[in-house]
Amino acid sequence: MKAWLICIDDTDDIGTKGTGEIAEEIAAKLAPRVPQDARPAITRFVTRHQLFVHPDIPYTSHNSAMCFQVETDFDFAEIKAICIAHLKQESAAAADPGLAILDLESDYNIGQLIAFGKQSKVEVKTKEQAYQLAAELGVDLSEHGGTGQGIIGSLAGLGLRLSGQDGRVKGQLTLGEDHDESAVVQPSVAQMLKQTGLQAAISTTGEILNHDEQISLTGQIKAVYTQHQFALLVSNESGEWRNATKQQLKPY
Repeated sequence: MKAWLICIDDTDDIGTKGTGEIAEEIAAKLAPRVPQDARPAITRFVTRHQLFVHPDIPYTSHNSAMCFQVETDFDFAEIKAICIAHLKQESAAAADPGLAILDLESDYNIGQLIAFGKQSKVEVKTKEQAYQLAAELGVDLSEHGGTGQGIIGSLAGLGLRLSGQDGRVKGQLTLGEDHDESAVVQPSVAQMLKQTGLQAAISTTGEILNHDEQISLTGQIKAVYTQHQFALLVSNESGEWRNATKQQLKPY
């Protein structure tokens, strides 16, 4: 099996299926089938990457791209065909979908790709710039409706994911079927990792918690991609580890 990084952007409109949900569906179509009770494959976690919000950039609500990694036996032509078919089927009529596909075993300049992603968080980029860089790096970049403006975000999303320090994991985590958002649960880090499929608990200051540390979790439990790991972001409040607040998650 080969590993691929795939990113889509600008597939939705107000009141339609979100880009993150569409990305999850594509990932499921591409990934090998696993037993229902198996732990989630960490590579298939979809990460949301926030891009520049500016009057010159059209977007639905937040201008974010959705990226995921998948290991599959499908070849490139099959992967692209599956992605395109699903985008055409599920994208909103008013959307401007873009698709970026990167063979992670290819010889590409990761520094250039990361730089483009970081620049796209603070400045306006053009389709021409995106196509030029994709051609230089061997990234397959394609547009599938409307203006095709989504190619910019989809290429940027690849770079941001590869940086290992950007992205919020789509959705929220649950700790078993009886998880209640209003209650406080206090698992050890090891228990939390086992139940969620995450790789680490990392503090807002960058500290990786030991597996025997206890954390207090309440409300919506969100994960991020940081230090090249899918992690629960936590902060220390009065000597107690707690899941990060919305404000603390904002940089991701």
